[in-house]
Amino acid sequence: MPPLKVSLQLKCELVPFRFDNSYSRLPNAFFEATAPTPVRAPFLIRLNRQLTAELEGDADLLESQEGLEILSGNKIAEGAEPIATAYSGHQFGGFSPQLGDGRAVLLGEVVNAGGDRYDIQLKGSGPTPFSRRGDGRSALGPVLREYIVSEAMAALGVPTTRALAAVGTGEHVYREGPTQGGVFTRVAQSHIRIGTFQWFAARNDQKNLQVLADYTIGRHYPDARDTHNPYLTLLSRVIERQADLIAHWMQLGFIHGVMNTDNMTISGETIDYGPCAFMDSYHPAKTFSSIDHQGRYAFGNQGAIGFWNLTRFAETLLPLIDSDEKQSIAKAESALDAYDTIHREALEKRLLAKIGLQRGSSDDWSLLTTLLEAMADNEVDFTLLFRHLATTLEQGDDLIITQMFRQPKSISDWLKVWRSRIEDDQRDQAVALMRQSNPVYIPRNHRVEEAIEAGYQGDFSLFHRLIEVTQDPFHEHAQYAEYENAPLPEQIVQATFCGT
Repeated sequence: MPPLKVSLQLKCELVPFRFDNSYSRLPNAFFEATAPTPVRAPFLIRLNRQLTAELEGDADLLESQEGLEILSGNKIAEGAEPIATAYSGHQFGGFSPQLGDGRAVLLGEVVNAGGDRYDIQLKGSGPTPFSRRGDGRSALGPVLREYIVSEAMAALGVPTTRALAAVGTGEHVYREGPTQGGVFTRVAQSHIRIGTFQWFAARNDQKNLQVLADYTIGRHYPDARDTHNPYLTLLSRVIERQADLIAHWMQLGFIHGVMNTDNMTISGETIDYGPCAFMDSYHPAKTFSSIDHQGRYAFGNQGAIGFWNLTRFAETLLPLIDSDEKQSIAKAESALDAYDTIHREALEKRLLAKIGLQRGSSDDWSLLTTLLEAMADNEVDFTLLFRHLATTLEQGDDLIITQMFRQPKSISDWLKVWRSRIEDDQRDQAVALMRQSNPVYIPRNHRVEEAIEAGYQGDFSLFHRLIEVTQDPFHEHAQYAEYENAPLPEQIVQATFCGT
C-alpha cells in the first residue's frame, strides 16, 4: 500500500488492538488509502466492552479521552492502516459500476487468540475517494439503529456484523435539514461483498479477480483450497451460507430492506442495517424501506432475491471456474440449482420449529402455511403469536391466541389440528423447541424510534435499555415486560430510512 499521507496530529502511538492488516497488503486496485476526517467535539455514547474483550482489545483505553479520539476518527492508532475499499453493486436491480466505501474507513484487522480475523471499520468518518460528492458522514439516528439491531441479531444467533462503539460527533450533518452526526464502529469477519467481486468483473480485471477469490478462500473457506475446483467450491459455500442466513432472518420476521449485491457479504454475515425492520403484524408483502417503492425486498421476496444476488456472484466467477465458457456456465448453474433446496429446507426447518415440529412433512408445511395465511388476513403480530403458542400448549387455554384474531374461528380450528399433530408424549419437547425458536424480545421498530428520538435530545437511556433488553431475547424478564408488547396504533412505524 502506498504510504498514507496524513497530518501528524492524526497519528498517535496508542495500541487499543494488535492490528494485522492483510487486506491492505493486496494490490492498490482493491482500495484507496484514506484517513478519517476529524470532528469537532466527539463524545462516547457506548462501547461494547464484551466484544472488545473478544477482540483482545483495551476497553479502558477505548473509553478514555485518547480512545475516543480513535473511535471518532480524530486520531489513527498505532498499527492501523485506514483504507476505503472498492466495490460495485446492483442496487434495486440496476448496476452501479463504482460504489465503494463512500462514508466508511476500514481501520485495520485484528486476530484473536483463536485465530479468528476481524475487520474494524468506522462508518460516518468523512469523505473518501468513493463518496461521489457526498459528505461521508452519518446522522446520529442510523448509528444508534445499527448498534441496537446488529447486537440484537447477534443475541438472536444470526450471523451478523457487530457493534463495537457509537460516538456522537458534536457536529451537524445536512440531510433534509441539519441533524446531529455520529460515527459507528463496525466489526465484521470481513467487508468482502458480492459487489467486491463485481468491481473487478466489471473492469474485466481477471488477474485481480483471481487475487480476490484466492484471498477470500484463504480467509473464509480454507477447506476449498484442497478441492478439485476451489472457485466452484467457493461459490457453493457462499450459496449455502446465504441460503441459511436468509431463512434465519425469516424465522424471526426480519426484513433487511436493501438486499443490494453490495450489501451481501461473502462471509455470510448480515451487513448494512439501513432501512431494516422486524415485522409487527405479519404479511409476506410487508416492506418498510422508504425507497423500496416496488416491494422488491419485501419479506416474502427475500429468498428469491438471495438467489438473484448469488447468480450475479456466480457470473463474476465464470472465468475462474473453467476456461471453457460453456463448461463454466454449466458448472455454475449446477451449483446455483442447489440454492432452492438448501433455502427451502432451512426455511421449513426453522419455521416448523416455531410451531414445535422437528420433522417436516407436506402436511406439516400445509399446517404452517394455513397459520400464516390466517395471520396475514387478521393482521396478527408475528412475534407475539409464535411466542405464546408454547404457553397455550402448556396451559391448554386457547384464549391467549384466539383473542389476537379478528375472526377467532379462523384460528380455533387450526389449533385443534395442531394439538392433534403434537402427541401428548411430545408436548414437553415441542414446548422446549418453541421456546428456543421464538424470541420474547426483538428490537421493535417503535422502540428503536423512541431510542433514536431520545438520543437526538441528548438522552441515551432508552438506547442503553433497549440493548440490555434484547441481549437475552428468549427468556422472560419481569422488568422488561413492556418490551414484549406490539405497538399501539399511533406507535406503528410505517417506513424506515437508509443511513444516507
